Amino acid sequence: MAGFHHTTCRAALVAALVMGASPALADTTTNAEQTAQPAAAPPPPATETPGMGDIIVTAQKRAENVQSVPLAVSVLGQSQLELAGVRQFQDLGNVAPSLTVRPAEHPVNANVSLRGVGTFAFGIGVEPSVAVLVDEVPLAFQARAFTDLPDVERIEVLRGPQSTLYGKSASAGLINIITRAPTDTLHVRANLLATTDQEYGGNFSISGPISEQLGYIVSGSYSNFNGNIHNLFNNQWVNGREAVNLRGKLRWEPAPNVTVTASANYLNGNTTVGRPFVRMNPNALLRNQPGLNEATNFPGVTISETNQDISNNYNSRTKYYGYGGYIRTEVGLGEMNLVSISSYDKFRLNDYLDQDDTSAPGPYGSNNQIGTFRSRLLTQEVRLLSPGDKPFRYTVGVYYAGVNFERPFYRGPQFSLANWDATSRSRQIAGFVQADWEFLPHATLTGGGRVQNERVSYTFRDNLAHTFYSGSAEDTAGTYRVSLKYELTPTLMLFGTYSTGYKGQTYDLTTGFNANRAAAGPIRPERSRDKEIGARTQFFDRRLTVNLTYFDTTYKDLQAQTIETLSDGTSNYRLTNVGRLNTKGLELDSSARLGDLTLTGSLAYLDAKYTSFPVAQCWPNQSQAQGCIPAVPATPTTPARPAYQDLTGARAIQAPKWKFSVGADYSPSLGHDLRGVAQLNWQYQSSVYYVAEDPETFQRGYHIVNIGLGVRDEQRRWELVGFINNLFDQQYFPSLVNTAGNFGGLQATQAVLPRDFRRYGGLRLGFNF
Repeated sequence: MAGFHHTTCRAALVAALVMGASPALADTTTNAEQTAQPAAAPPPPATETPGMGDIIVTAQKRAENVQSVPLAVSVLGQSQLELAGVRQFQDLGNVAPSLTVRPAEHPVNANVSLRGVGTFAFGIGVEPSVAVLVDEVPLAFQARAFTDLPDVERIEVLRGPQSTLYGKSASAGLINIITRAPTDTLHVRANLLATTDQEYGGNFSISGPISEQLGYIVSGSYSNFNGNIHNLFNNQWVNGREAVNLRGKLRWEPAPNVTVTASANYLNGNTTVGRPFVRMNPNALLRNQPGLNEATNFPGVTISETNQDISNNYNSRTKYYGYGGYIRTEVGLGEMNLVSISSYDKFRLNDYLDQDDTSAPGPYGSNNQIGTFRSRLLTQEVRLLSPGDKPFRYTVGVYYAGVNFERPFYRGPQFSLANWDATSRSRQIAGFVQADWEFLPHATLTGGGRVQNERVSYTFRDNLAHTFYSGSAEDTAGTYRVSLKYELTPTLMLFGTYSTGYKGQTYDLTTGFNANRAAAGPIRPERSRDKEIGARTQFFDRRLTVNLTYFDTTYKDLQAQTIETLSDGTSNYRLTNVGRLNTKGLELDSSARLGDLTLTGSLAYLDAKYTSFPVAQCWPNQSQAQGCIPAVPATPTTPARPAYQDLTGARAIQAPKWKFSVGADYSPSLGHDLRGVAQLNWQYQSSVYYVAEDPETFQRGYHIVNIGLGVRDEQRRWELVGFINNLFDQQYFPSLVNTAGNFGGLQATQAVLPRDFRRYGGLRLGFNF
C-alpha cells in the first residue's frame, strides 16, 4: 500500500485549489434544470434568477441558492459522481472530504461519519449520527441506503448538527439524496457501463407529461459485479453485489396552487462477503486448537498486504429487499405554502457469515452466524412556509415517526455462542420552527428551535440462557440554532452559526444483553454543540466559487461501540456512553469554469479527539507499556476489574486529519457538433485508525487517481467515455478488523477490500434526450 508524503500532498493540493477546485458545486447543468428540478421541494422564490454558478438546494426545507445558505453544505451532481467512480452510496466519501463511509461484511455494520463523528454500533434501534434522506424523506435503516445511486439529480451533504430541522438522527449531519422529478416535456436518459473486471449494469429514466395536469417519471437500474476476492475453497469470486432498483413518481397539479407528488420505490439485491487476512502470526492457531494452523485453515492462501484470496467453507452473503413510498402535497394559501409529506418504508436484510473465516475441518471451522434485520417506518410531516422574498420569513412544522425493528440472531455451534431475538420500537413527535429576519439591508438573523418527545421500548429473548427482558423509556428534549449572515456584495457572504444537536436514548440490543444491562436502563442521549464561521464567495461573473468554513463541535455522552471481553475470552461489541469528543477544522469547497475546462475540488482538515474517555477497552495484545492497565481479579471485598486504557486525548476513529478531492473536466470542440472529453479525479486521505490506537487497524495515507477520455455530443445528448479507476494501482483498506481473539490472541488481521483495490478500466455510454 502506497501513500503520499503529507508535505507533497498539501503543496500539490494548495496549487490545485488556488486554480479553482469542488463540490458545493453540482454539475454545470442548465439554469432551467437547476430551477425546475426540485419538484420534490417548493420552487425558488420568484425574485431569484439563477445565473452562472447558481445551485438550488433544500438544506433549510425551502429552495435556496446554496451561496446564500449559512450552513456547511456540499452539493454533488451526476457528472461529479461519475468522474470520481461513485456508483454506490458507500463511494460518496470519495467526493465529500468531510464524509467517511466505512464498509463492513454487510451494510448494517457499515458506518457513516461526518467530521469524524458517526454511530459505531451494531444494535438494532440505535439512531445514526448522520441521517440519510431521499427526497427529504428519512430512511429508518442506514443500511437501506447502501446500494446503487441510479436516478440521482443531486446529493446534498449537510455537515454539523442538523437536529433543529431534521431531528434526532442528524446530530452530526445528514445526506439528502434528491432523485429526478417529472418533467413538462418527454425526457429520456439512459446509461450503460461495463468494466474490465466483470462489472456491468445500466440505468434509465423516462419522464414527461400524461396531460396538462399530470406528469410522470419512471426509473430503474440493474448492476452486477462478481467481486475482487477469490474463494479458493469453492473457486468462486466474492465481495461482489447484484442489485435492482425501481422508482416511479406521479405529479398532479389539479389547480394552479396545488401540487401532489406520489412516489414508490422497490429495491432487491444481494452481496457476497469475503474478508481476506492481510497479516497473521505464523504460530496462530484457530481457537488455539492443535493442528488448526495457517496451512490447514487457509489452504492455498498466501497472507500478505495485497492478498485477495480467502478459503471459506460457508457461503457468506446477504440478501435484501425493500419497498416504500411517499405522498407529498403542496398547497398555496395566498402567499403561504403548506407542505405535507407522508411516507412508509419497509426493509429486510438476511445476513450469513462464516464467523471463523476459514475452511478448517471439524466444528471449529464450521462456526457461522445467521441473522435477519427487519424494519418498518411510518412518518408524517406538515410544515408551513412563508414567502421567501420577504424581510421576515419562516418555516414552522410538526413531525411524527414510528419505527419498528426486529432482529433474530444465531452464532455457533462451537464458540461465541449466541441465539436470541430482539425487537425495538420508537415513537417520535416533534414541533419545529425556523425564522429569518433581514433586520438591516443585507444582514439576516436566523433562529430556530425544535422540541421532540420520544418513547423507546424493546424486548430481548435469550434462547440459550432462557431469559426474557423488556423495557421502555421516554424523553423530551429541545435543540436550537442561531446564525447571523451578512452579504457584503451579491457574491460575498459571511456567516456565523451556533447550533445544538441531539441523538435520543437507546438500548444496546446485542449479544451479551443480560439482567445487568436491562437494570441499567437506556443509554443516555448524545448531545452536541457546534460553532461555525464561514464565507461564501464567487468571482469573475460567478465562474469561480470559493467557500470556506471553520467549525468546532463538542459531543457529550458520545454513544459509541466498545469491545468487552466475555468470560470465554471472546470479544463482544457493546454500545455505551464513552465520554466526550471534540472535532474542529477547516473545510474548503471551490469550483472554476474556464471556458471548456471545469475544475472542482474540496478539502477538509480535521482535528477530532476524545476529550474524555478514561475507561476504554484495550485492543488485542496491547501491553502495559502501550497503555493497557492490567486487569485486577476479584477479592472477597472487591469485584474484578477488567483491563482498560485511557483514550483521553487520542485521535477519534475514522477521522483522517487531511482529505481532499480534486476534479477536472475538459471538453474542447472537435467540430461537427462534437466535443472531446478529458476527465481527471484525484483523491487523497491521510492516515486513520479504525479502532482507537490499535496498530492492526491503522491505515496509512493514500491517494487514488481516476481518468477518463471520450467524446460527447455538443448538447450532451449522448456521451461515450473510457475510464481507468485507480490509475496507479494503489492498494488501501477502507476497513481493517483485528480478529486476534479467534487465534489465541496472536496477530490475525482481516481487511474489507474496496471496489478499486486494483486498477480497472471500463466504458460508460450515456444518452440524454
